Amino acid sequence: MLENKFQAKLIKKIKKMFCGCIVMKNDSGYIQGIPDLLILYRNKWAALECKKSAKAKRQPNQEYYVQKMDEMSFARFISPENEEEILNDLQRTLGP
Repeated sequence: MLENKFQAKLIKKIKKMFCGCIVMKNDSGYIQGIPDLLILYRNKWAALECKKSAKAKRQPNQEYYVQKMDEMSFARFISPENEEEILNDLQRTLGP
């Protein structure tokens, strides 16, 4: 599956899981390595870096920003292989 198709399906799932949330696509051209998605829900937020597979190459600075944003709130690399696990973690972090 292409990353953009995975990302589009993922956004729909997130919006269904967290009614009223805002999912924003970040511009990697502005900050190289910033995660693809920012999820705003109530008074919490999370960031996700989408990959077409668990083995897909990580770009420079992606590890740095995912780690830094995870220390602030919640951030993960997500792919079809770990999607269920990450969405479960996201549910626990952001709440119902």
